[in-house]
Amino acid sequence: MAKLIPAIALLAVAIGLAGGLAHANEEVEVSDPNQWLEGVEDPAALEWVKAQNAKAEAGLASTPGFKRLEADLLAIYDSDDKIPDVYKQGDWYYNFWRDKQNPRGLWRRTTLEEYRKPRPQWEVLIDLDALNEAEGENWVWHGADCLRPKQEGEAYSRCLVALSRGGADADVTREFDLVRKSWVEDGFFREEAKGALVWIDRDTVYAFTDFGEGSLTSSGYPRVVKEWKRGMPLASAKVVYEGTPEDMYISAGHDHTPGYERDFVVRTIAFYNDELYLRDADGSLTKVDAPNSAQKSVQREWLGLELREPWTVGDRTYQAGSLLAARFDDFMAGKRAFDVVFQPTATTSLAGASFTKNHLVINVLDDVKNRLFVLTPGADGWTQRPLEGVPELGTIGASAVDSDESDALWLTITDYLTPTTLMLGDAGEGAPAPEVLKTQPRFFDGSKHVVEQHFATSKDGTRVPYFLVRPKDAKADGSNPTLLYGYGGFEVSLTPGYSGGVGKGWLEKGGTYAVANIRGGGEYGPRWHQAALKANRHKAYEDFAAVAQDLIDRKVTSPAHLGIRGGSNGGLLTGNMLVQYPELFGAIVIQVPLLDMQRYNQLLAGASWMAEYGNPDVPEEWEYIRTFSPYHLFDPSKRYPPTILLTSTRDDRVHPGHARKMMAKMLESGQDVRYYENIEGGHGGAADNRQAAHMDALYLTFLWQQLAKP
Repeated sequence: MAKLIPAIALLAVAIGLAGGLAHANEEVEVSDPNQWLEGVEDPAALEWVKAQNAKAEAGLASTPGFKRLEADLLAIYDSDDKIPDVYKQGDWYYNFWRDKQNPRGLWRRTTLEEYRKPRPQWEVLIDLDALNEAEGENWVWHGADCLRPKQEGEAYSRCLVALSRGGADADVTREFDLVRKSWVEDGFFREEAKGALVWIDRDTVYAFTDFGEGSLTSSGYPRVVKEWKRGMPLASAKVVYEGTPEDMYISAGHDHTPGYERDFVVRTIAFYNDELYLRDADGSLTKVDAPNSAQKSVQREWLGLELREPWTVGDRTYQAGSLLAARFDDFMAGKRAFDVVFQPTATTSLAGASFTKNHLVINVLDDVKNRLFVLTPGADGWTQRPLEGVPELGTIGASAVDSDESDALWLTITDYLTPTTLMLGDAGEGAPAPEVLKTQPRFFDGSKHVVEQHFATSKDGTRVPYFLVRPKDAKADGSNPTLLYGYGGFEVSLTPGYSGGVGKGWLEKGGTYAVANIRGGGEYGPRWHQAALKANRHKAYEDFAAVAQDLIDRKVTSPAHLGIRGGSNGGLLTGNMLVQYPELFGAIVIQVPLLDMQRYNQLLAGASWMAEYGNPDVPEEWEYIRTFSPYHLFDPSKRYPPTILLTSTRDDRVHPGHARKMMAKMLESGQDVRYYENIEGGHGGAADNRQAAHMDALYLTFLWQQLAKP
């Protein structure tokens, strides 16, 4: 959930660990004999990939029980009983859905009355499988931006639909007519690239995309925003803002909230470093003069600022991690009167915030446990009260159903052993208890397990929380097959959630599962993230090793029975565990990883992550980066734990060359290693449920083979 949901979809906020384009024709001295594997679709490299895939398939997919596990996982992922997540537009509730009959999915809608039923009737708008068959494509859904009607009571009629080939971040945008349920002939169309089209009005959009040579940042994102009128060639569209090549991402959007229509431009310089501009009627830009590091959002009359660093205004200093609210027009006029609507403590952080029509609902993490509060603005400031009627169980999410229309809330509740429940609540005082709308089925037997929270002590004395899901009758002799998961980056918090795949493929077999809330994440707000940036990256790895050691010391497991898994930045984590702490583990899963930290900033979107890791082209920074570059720390004379690397050819965020080259090194030195690269899938690894089930079955089978041995 967005931290303070803006009325405008400021796309730069949603980049995440996001994609970019390869640096073509770069002139570099090649000293790495494996660098040829960076040719994503080079025929020789793909032949190498296919050979490694065949070996992994032979060693894992042919083992007894694999097909059954894969079928069980696919049945879960394809289940018709999953909760269809919906979002409201006008009188309709929209959903994108994939199942056995629709592997690429359906974009569809229904009414709230129908949605309350166990088997709602849906109106299908786009059948992606039928579209792929008709067009000979392999489209993957990337979402739809629908134009809000100008007049109250009018229906939504036009949408900008984003489609990706094979799941890559690069996509196309096409205009869709909701009334006719068909593509608009000669409508708005954006060629395949990173970027988007965003509605201004029915005949005007903001376009930020690849406009040709010089129009992208060094990270491969748009650096130019244009205002594009219907019928005009895109090349002739009016330039609204042009960033620098060193910027990360330039975007723009229009706030359609009645009575508060505004236009904004976002200049994202780097992660945690952006500028927000109000675009005036004459096209001039006025900066929202708040710290670049603050997360900024605008909702009706309010400006929200979530601080990542302390900020002194006049004679008052506001604490990092605080959420401030000010009246937007007053702020732009130079006034600096703020209400502190949230301030962190030693154990609390802001997990999210959502405006309803009359209130602000904030979601607070207290030692990685959620609590919801309702704040209401008044003449004397903001009042606060707990949101009543929400069970205190696991992870709780809250977001407005329609912030312009009502105080209604979507509420989700889940934990590792409890299927997700979706409720319809209300932030109003004295509102009835939330109504249960949907409950996910139990996809595995969790009755034999229990969830616990523990704390490990890291090398520097820091208290690091982790969750443990163990069999109730687990022996305290270190023999339990245990899977430890982590991420530790980009201020991402890992909170309890129900996973049918992990439950069926690991817990139901009798396995133990742990999740580490290490530094680099957001469990304790910005301070927890900033503690493991750049030269302090090692602290995230020390935290994870401390959790592993705590599991061993408490005899939950032992190195021979302890496996780990992580993907993306988490793949960098498990890669470092491989080369720096091999004695702690019996098996390692490395998914869509960063591993070569000397070249990461030259591959795809790597340059956009230098605020997290540092710049390896700067000698002083490479000195610390090399201490967490698994590709360079690898020692061919050592024996490492059994390992599997998983990635995707179509991943245009983290280059598949990272995994390929690490595999080549490990193969050359005779390590016990496997490799599987899905040809589709993007950064998520899989383009549909069948691919996801196959890849999950591979790593789960590998782990059980290695860790369940006597």
